[in-house]
Amino acid sequence: MAIEVFNRVEKKYLIDADTYERFCQAIEPYMNYDKHCVDGAFYSINNIYYDTDTDELIRRSIDKPPYKEKLRLRSYGVPELEDKVWLEIKKKFKGIVNKRRTLIRLYRAYDFVEKGIIPKASGYLNEQVVKELKYFIDFYNPKPKLFLKYDRIAMFGKEDSELRITFDTNITTRRYDLRLEAGQHGEKLLEEDMILMEIKTIDSLPLWLTNILTNFEIKSNSFSKYGTEYLKYIKNLKKGME
Repeated sequence: MAIEVFNRVEKKYLIDADTYERFCQAIEPYMNYDKHCVDGAFYSINNIYYDTDTDELIRRSIDKPPYKEKLRLRSYGVPELEDKVWLEIKKKFKGIVNKRRTLIRLYRAYDFVEKGIIPKASGYLNEQVVKELKYFIDFYNPKPKLFLKYDRIAMFGKEDSELRITFDTNITTRRYDLRLEAGQHGEKLLEEDMILMEIKTIDSLPLWLTNILTNFEIKSNSFSKYGTEYLKYIKNLKKGME
């Protein structure tokens, strides 16, 4: 069963394609591919990010407060309206990430977030998470603001299944056609050979992973896909007004 509620620490690293290849070789003895990575291949994740009319959530997030939260709709691949997708609240408090999510049919997710129509109970719907989502929706009155897609390789530890390492490439965004079923077109967020690596764990990093990061001189940085796109969006707006 897919995990619907969890807490963890997430560290992010921007690496180039060459470093990615060498790093994957180094961690291969310690990691297995996620079930979505068929034969070790990338798979696509599509997201719609929601925010207030004044972009309150992303503006607050960029200021790096102790607590921040966001709402997003997520699918694996391009869904149809009847397909099940994930609707989730992602919270972060003092570096600890908490996710609350539920499976929901895509058309019902749109009705819930944008019209306030509470989805009917079903075997796959997490009703406690729905209550939390309703509170969030009633409080913020969120609107679809950004489509964000990427191709991902995901791995988990052979000895520690709570350890996850993901690699995201082809990060693509758009501020129009804000529907998951509309496809994956848009503008690239990063340079072609750059990859975003994330290490996600409940405990501290294992010594073998710390040693590999040190040997490759890979250092973590604060990188947000949505935040990076928003700053780029605001910059372009200002240029257009000059």
